[in-house]
Order: sequence, then C-alpha cells, then structure tokens
Amino acid sequence: MHSFPAGSADSHHRTTIHPALVSFVDEVYGTLARLCAYLMTLALMAIGGIALWRHLPDITAMEAAPRAWSQAGGMAPAFAVSQFIFPGKIETYEVLRHPEGGRKDVFRWSGLGGMPVAELEIYRPGEEIDQVGSAAGYLAARMDPAGARELEAAGIIASKFGAVTLFRRVGGTEAASACLRFFKHIDEPKFRLSGWSCLGEGVPARRAAIGCMLNRLILLSAGNDTKLTELFARDEVRRSDCAASGAPALPADWVMDADSPRLRGTL
Repeated sequence: MHSFPAGSADSHHRTTIHPALVSFVDEVYGTLARLCAYLMTLALMAIGGIALWRHLPDITAMEAAPRAWSQAGGMAPAFAVSQFIFPGKIETYEVLRHPEGGRKDVFRWSGLGGMPVAELEIYRPGEEIDQVGSAAGYLAARMDPAGARELEAAGIIASKFGAVTLFRRVGGTEAASACLRFFKHIDEPKFRLSGWSCLGEGVPARRAAIGCMLNRLILLSAGNDTKLTELFARDEVRRSDCAASGAPALPADWVMDADSPRLRGTL
C-alpha cells in the first residue's frame, strides 16, 4: 500500500490557489490605479474650473471693452484743406486707425497761444461697430467729454457734399454766440464729416466758415477706394467759391439763410 507524502499535497494546493490570488491582487491594483487616475482628473478639472472662475470677470471685461483707436504715425495725409480759408491759423493733421480697419483723418486749427478754433474729422469706417448714437450726442462729447452741455439744432448749410446739419449749445443768448458743430453722413461710400468751428464773429460768419471749410476739402489719396474718388470728383463740380470774407456763395434760401428758420407768411 502506497502512501503519498504530505508535502506533495501542500505543494499541489499552493500551485492551484496561487494564480487566483495573483489575479485578484492584480485586479485590485488595477482598480485602485484607475480610481486614482479618475480622482486626479477630477482634481485637475476642479483646479482649472476655479482658475477660470477667478479670471472670468477679467475676460468678460476685456471682451466688453471696445477696441481703441490709436494714432498712426508716418501715414501720408489723405485729404487737404485750402490754407487760405483760415489765414494766420496753425493747422495740424492726425490719422487715427482702428484694429478693425476704420480710419479717421482729423484737422485741427488753433490761433494765438494754441487756442483751438476749429476741427474737422473725416471718418471712413471699417468692420468696427460705430457707436456714434445721435449726431448731437457725438458732437457734444467731442468738445465737452464731461457732457455738461446739450446741443440743439442750428439749421443747415449748403456744401458740395449736400446739406450739412448744424448744432449749437442749448443756452438762450449764450447759445447765439457759441461755437457751431456740424455733422454730415454719406451712405455710399460710407463716409462721415463732423467737427466744429468758433471762427468768425456771430453765427452767420461761423456758418459761412464751416461751409467754406467743407467746400475747400480735397482728396489727395483714396488708396483702392474707387467709390471715394468718384464721390469727390462728382461733388467737386458742385463746389462754390468762398467770398473775400471767407463765406461760401450760399443760395438765398429761407432754410439755408436763417439762423433759426421760420416759415414765411402767416398761417
């Protein structure tokens, strides 16, 4: 009768159970590794979310803030105004560009001591949003950034670009001697003329100075904008000469001639 060694039974038992234990341990390790990776991913996402939340106000403010105009140094002037309409005044010329393609050519005239007396802005829009609002509000902000004074209509004048709307400060007798603002928008091509003038004694002389300024505005270079070239060529035919006093030859019309136009006759 044969007997089996006890050692051989134990060895068989170990060889049978050991692979199952190894497999179980491997599964546990694998599960723990995947769980750790999952938790680390969640932690990274949480950290990123917290950082984004902290910077969200700054990002929102950057997106909401309008992209600013900047001075374009070294650019050749695209327009010119006759030097004879403002004798003895110092003229400066500035070009502003917008990141979205807009361009503003700005003339400024000053007298003795550097006191500003007139300004003309020629605006050609690009892809930017033109946040002008009302013409009166835009012109008021140009001369009075604090917005302390409102403007009222002051009639219209004739120019080679057509009728131009005038504005002045609201204020009774003070308004009668105030500087005049002007605004002219052209749809095709998109083109805007605006500015102000304090030249001349009294409203009629200042109306005439603005009309003369616009009539003597000429185009030097339009780049590839053929429509702008056609506009100035077409309007130049309608240009009227300035008289010796600097006043353009305006038609004797009840709307053009009156400071505060009134209907003729009685109702």
